[in-house]
Amino acid sequence: MDRAKQFTKKEIELKYKEVMAQLKKWGTEQGVKIYRKHGGKGKIYGVSFANLYKLQKKIKINHELAIKLWESRNLDAQVFATLIADPQKMKATQANTWVKDDNFNMLGGHIATVVAKTSFAKKKMEQWMKSKDEYICACGYATFSNMLKNGADLSNENCKNYLKTIEKEIHDSPNRTRYSMNNAVIAIGTYRLEKEAIAAAKKIGKVEVDHGDTSCKTPEAVSYIKKSVQKRKEKEKKAKEKAKTAKKSTEAAKNDKPKKKK
Repeated sequence: MDRAKQFTKKEIELKYKEVMAQLKKWGTEQGVKIYRKHGGKGKIYGVSFANLYKLQKKIKINHELAIKLWESRNLDAQVFATLIADPQKMKATQANTWVKDDNFNMLGGHIATVVAKTSFAKKKMEQWMKSKDEYICACGYATFSNMLKNGADLSNENCKNYLKTIEKEIHDSPNRTRYSMNNAVIAIGTYRLEKEAIAAAKKIGKVEVDHGDTSCKTPEAVSYIKKSVQKRKEKEKKAKEKAKTAKKSTEAAKNDKPKKKK
């Protein structure tokens, strides 16, 4: 991961003003409507994610700036903050502040992506999963899914226990928590326990999630797991073939080198 250099408070302030001005410039009325439809509240410019990712490539990682952007209370700035935050510098208290501020359907997923790479990820994941707050609990399960994707040290026994919990609680859980729980089942099936996750998904049945006036849909876990596993296997196969070809090329290059005369 690219790391930003250490900046002075003055440099951070200048960069903050620059970023906020750029976000405001990129904002559109249509963008604001889309954010609102997805549950966005408060100050919004309506910047497209394409532009947010473009700006991310330019700034890369700058945790101090991310914190200041979050404190702006502007939703576009907060989403962007999650894109440039440094998991190695993230503190548990900051993670708690961010997740408590979450009131936007997509923001929690971005927070989870950052937290899943921190040293305290498992602790926060477990804590948030037990929360009665819809968005905090959803963020806990999203953190879990991201940890599985990242290859975190979570045992298969842990995954089996979470499957049992989700089976028992998903239909009585709040709207966004149901969505995140369903994604967790998919993550378990994709990265760890395919058969067990598919069996759990069949017992759970259809998961109803209200996506409001948007085109978003809730993935059907069984078919999604099967497709994801197939894609993962194909990707792994291609990676092995690429490594094998590279090894052969290296060996051929060594053999082609002229031998030194004695």
